[in-house]
Amino acid sequence: MAKKITANLKLRIPAGKASAGPPVGSTLGQYGLNMMDFINPFNDQTKDMMGSDVIVHLRIYDDRSFDFNVIGEPADDLIRKAAGIQKGSGESHKTKVGKITDAQLTEIAEKKMNYLNANDIDAAKKVIAGTARSMGVEIEG
Repeated sequence: MAKKITANLKLRIPAGKASAGPPVGSTLGQYGLNMMDFINPFNDQTKDMMGSDVIVHLRIYDDRSFDFNVIGEPADDLIRKAAGIQKGSGESHKTKVGKITDAQLTEIAEKKMNYLNANDIDAAKKVIAGTARSMGVEIEG
């Protein structure tokens, strides 16, 4: 019989720098989990991505066991890096804050392909382009 899932969590944590403090400690503590059972494997798995935040999907079961998947950098972070901007536009339909090339769009879409609701690279590019548009970033070419 399969274990019953108590919680499905989505966390954004700096790669390789998880600690017992917030957001990890406060989130895992309320479910009665041993934080170090998550922190050490997470830091080992993400040490090569240091300097960026990563999304983690964490499933907690009723017997206080858990598993997690590291999804990678969020698409908006990848778009901001490619465009060379600090943040997106507050009024994306009026104020444009940057541009990325079609090649950069393809590169981001290939990185995120496994985690998007897309069947091929063209569909993935459309998803990422929509995210860029909502941030006030234009696609060139």
